[in-house]
Amino acid sequence: MSGEKVIVENVNVPGHTSRVDAAKYEAMKTAMLAVLPSAEPGLTQKEMMAAVKPHLPEDLFPGGKTSGWWVKTVQLDLEAKGKMLRDRGKPLRWRLV
Repeated sequence: MSGEKVIVENVNVPGHTSRVDAAKYEAMKTAMLAVLPSAEPGLTQKEMMAAVKPHLPEDLFPGGKTSGWWVKTVQLDLEAKGKMLRDRGKPLRWRLV
């Protein structure tokens, strides 16, 4: 998949898309789907970022480098696609649909 791109959406900016590295996107998406619960209360952003790191391939995310940016990118995309929910309240929490 080297060099391939995937189009991602942003729930906060409807209609806006970006192209990102497909391999990193898929690796992060797989990690997030593995750690996110479908039941409340879900995970906070900080919990999500910590939980995915052990599931990421070292060759794509050496030492977890750039994983925070990728968590946010995939989270916004999955929310826009209706696969993930943002529960209101403080702190914000996310879970799978």
